[in-house]
Amino acid sequence: MEAKAMQAGLNELLETLKDGQKGYAEAMTDVEDADLKETFKKYAAQRSSYITELEDQMHKLNLHPEEESSITGTIHRAFINLKGLITGKDRYSILAECERGEDYAKAAYEKAQKIQDIPADLKAVIEKQAAGIKKGHDEIRDLRDAAKK
Repeated sequence: MEAKAMQAGLNELLETLKDGQKGYAEAMTDVEDADLKETFKKYAAQRSSYITELEDQMHKLNLHPEEESSITGTIHRAFINLKGLITGKDRYSILAECERGEDYAKAAYEKAQKIQDIPADLKAVIEKQAAGIKKGHDEIRDLRDAAKK
C-alpha cells in the first residue's frame, strides 16, 4: 500500500509542478512588466528542475511517472485562469492567480511530506523542493500585496 501511496503522491507533485512550469512559462511571455517576466522565468525554471529531480528519484526507486495522471481530471488546475488574466495586463490579478497556484503547490508538498516510509534521498529532495516552493509562494504573495492599489 505504501508504494502505491508514494507513487500517487509523487505523481500529484509532478502534475502540480508541470502546471506551475507551464503557467509561469506562458505568463513570462505574456506579461509586460520586466520584473514579473524575470520572476516568472525564475519559477518556470525552478519547476522544470524540480520535475527532473523528482523523476530521477522515482526512476531510482523503479517508480514510473505517469504521463497523464489519473488525478489530472479531478484536481483544480492551478494556473488555469492565468492566460485570460494576462490579456487584461492587471498586475494584481496576475499575481493573485499565481499566488493561488502557489497555495496549491504548497499544499501538494505538505501532503507529500506526510507520505509514510519514504526513502531518505527522496524525502530530502521533497523537503528541499518544499522549502523552495514556500519561498516562491511568499515572494509571489509579497509582490501581489505590493501591487494592491
